[in-house]
Amino acid sequence: MTFDDIPPLRDPWLLAAFEGWSDAADAASGTVAHLVEEWDAEVLGELDPEEYYDFQVNRPLLRRDEEGRPALVWPTPTLFVARPPGADRDVLLLRAHEPNFRWRGFCSTVLGIASLAGVTDVITLGALLADTPHTRPVPVSGSSNGISARVAPGVEVSHYSGPVGITTALVEEATNLGMSALSLWAAVPHYLAEPPCPKATLALLGAVEDALSIPLPQGVLDELSEAWQRGAEEVMEDDEDIADYVRALESERDTSDLPEASGDAIAREFERYLRRRGSTDDR
Repeated sequence: MTFDDIPPLRDPWLLAAFEGWSDAADAASGTVAHLVEEWDAEVLGELDPEEYYDFQVNRPLLRRDEEGRPALVWPTPTLFVARPPGADRDVLLLRAHEPNFRWRGFCSTVLGIASLAGVTDVITLGALLADTPHTRPVPVSGSSNGISARVAPGVEVSHYSGPVGITTALVEEATNLGMSALSLWAAVPHYLAEPPCPKATLALLGAVEDALSIPLPQGVLDELSEAWQRGAEEVMEDDEDIADYVRALESERDTSDLPEASGDAIAREFERYLRRRGSTDDR
């Protein structure tokens, strides 16, 4: 891409999520996919998958059109641009599988494009499987690089050390470029690991809202989250061992300090409601 390929944008920010290691139950990539659809985002550019993927790990898919003609769909990193209705800022959204090769080159390319577009704020999303009960709010943890960005209110500050995914490499490159960067992670119940998990997607969406103090469209996520919750309750009702395990997790969570279950959390949810209502009234 060249600078001429990038349309004029209003103080854009970048939201990125990757399928694979850092995307339990597709919760993180599902957040970006949700916003791409809700905002009717347009493709800004694609990266050559040949540079970054082992196709024996991330295999291309054979798809057929309505007339039965076959075509290969490659795992292509795609940048979208969205102009949210009523918002003061535009958004770049990155959807991609986690690369198998050349992580530093990948991050440099993505953020080079973002920098040309005027991006100064980067948010990465992830999801992990954890010992958390589905009957409680989804815990969200996060960290920032300290350049303007801060962890969203109510988000547990992450003190993780260990192996990392591409999101951490992207944050490091953003820091090297002087961009503010925030990383948010949702905890998905490990006994309900089958994707999707709209409840975790909704939690990540709320954390992004709080970090930027802007309304984000929920679409059908509320209804999907409620349906997921009902399905989880049915699983528990049908398996006494899982029910006992969930009760043990509930006891552990309820005796700890839960920022997501505090009065402040209720206040933040009300603030989100007011932002969304204000955004709707402005249309």
